[in-house]
Amino acid sequence: MIRIFKIAVRNLMRYKRRTLLTSLLITLGVLMVILFSALSGSFKAMMIGQITDANLSQIQIHKKGYVSSMDSIPLNLNLDRKGYAKIEDVLKRHPAVDAWAPRIKLGAMLSNYSETTNIRLNAIDPEKEVKVCPAVGDRMTFGKKGSREKLIGPGEIIIPDKLAKGMKIRLGDTVVLVATNKDGSVNGLNFTMAGIIEVVVGPQGKEGYIHIEDARVLLRMEKPEITEVAVRLKDFDMLEPVYADLKSALADFKNKKGKPAFEIHTWEKLSPFYNIARMIDLMSVSMKLIMVSIVLISILNVMIMSVYERVREIGTMSAIGTTPGKIMALFLTEGFTLGLISIAAGNIIGLSGILLLNIYKIRFSFGKMDNLLLAPSVSLSELFWLSVVVLIVSVLASLQPAYKASRMEPVDALGHV
Repeated sequence: MIRIFKIAVRNLMRYKRRTLLTSLLITLGVLMVILFSALSGSFKAMMIGQITDANLSQIQIHKKGYVSSMDSIPLNLNLDRKGYAKIEDVLKRHPAVDAWAPRIKLGAMLSNYSETTNIRLNAIDPEKEVKVCPAVGDRMTFGKKGSREKLIGPGEIIIPDKLAKGMKIRLGDTVVLVATNKDGSVNGLNFTMAGIIEVVVGPQGKEGYIHIEDARVLLRMEKPEITEVAVRLKDFDMLEPVYADLKSALADFKNKKGKPAFEIHTWEKLSPFYNIARMIDLMSVSMKLIMVSIVLISILNVMIMSVYERVREIGTMSAIGTTPGKIMALFLTEGFTLGLISIAAGNIIGLSGILLLNIYKIRFSFGKMDNLLLAPSVSLSELFWLSVVVLIVSVLASLQPAYKASRMEPVDALGHV
């Protein structure tokens, strides 16, 4: 076997220019896949982190049927105290859950005493909310200081930036919120404009914020109610198994009709960015398919040319007793060796490129969040499977030319001109 490898390397070196050009082409394909995977993966991870950490959370739990009608913000599908206690008990018992926070979603009319418009509101417990969405304050502006220790207090409101600009509401101004509770009664409260928040993609990204106790007063809740429970995990990579565990645990609770009392969803179900994330994955797969095609065509071309240029040599090998199996193994080894050399070069250059990108740091802005840093990286498992695929394709591309060479008749091959 070692002798076959030596002969294969020697044969590749006989045509140095062709071997070099083919190897460079395959190396370029491997390099592009590595860099694209690293950059797209980093961008995807950062955007998911910004969305889940800034407003959405990683997992949300609601009363059954809420998500399907969430655009109308139905108050009759709020969770009561007993329902929230059951959810809390499940979350406390799961070791992978890091934090959770209650929220109340509501719609109201906002007035600055001269004009009125509708607004969606997210009523939160600020201390719990920052544990579930640690980046929520990054989207907010609180005047000259830019931020403050306490996200929001009773009697304060934070409204979307476009709404504040359109209604000419400034920080410190007094506004009125008027809301209708689930029984149909109307109530109004005065609030102080404490900050503005940047609007991001998705319905949750266009909401203002008030304190959860103010929402209960505004909606005249006789008993505490919440709309949803936002959940954060200790390890985001455990999202799917934890989601499955929580879903199974919550399925044990039934309503009066014997149907599930709660529903649970990950960020993927709740955010439109999930479709963009899927497109990134599709582009990554497309890049890999293009790379495989480059490898296939390149090595197939080289091996076919090699067979046609060495017909008499193949005939001589057959005439002196070399078996068809060894001839076939020789050409397969040449393709394998060419792929192996290209993979090694592509991986080395690709990892060096990722290192340089991390040294020079790629920064970009996402809305009002400036200087977001991309940290390109690629896992060893991805490099391994990429290398395996390239090697397999290299061997498969050599299969037909190798088979053709092994089946040549010595007499015909020796007489070839």
